[in-house]
Amino acid sequence: MSARIFVMFNLSSVTKNRVIMKDLKFKTNINCGGCVSKVTPVLNAAEGVCEWNVDTANKDKVLTVKTESLSASEIIATVERAGFKAQPI
Repeated sequence: MSARIFVMFNLSSVTKNRVIMKDLKFKTNINCGGCVSKVTPVLNAAEGVCEWNVDTANKDKVLTVKTESLSASEIIATVERAGFKAQPI
């Protein structure tokens, strides 16, 4: 029996200006609740990350990040600071 962990954080505030968000997806090695708890403070503190989630049930452990300003390489660097790997998909 496999466990499914799905975590979503919404850090964006509502503004009057319309902001174009982009969804960036990454294959990661964030594969359990312990891993999610380690990456959570790093992603939550990253300026420019509005929302993120990790699908640990997916074989590629897909991290989806909603951002209005960060590039894929900046998100990869953030994930690596938490001790994990990320690769754009």
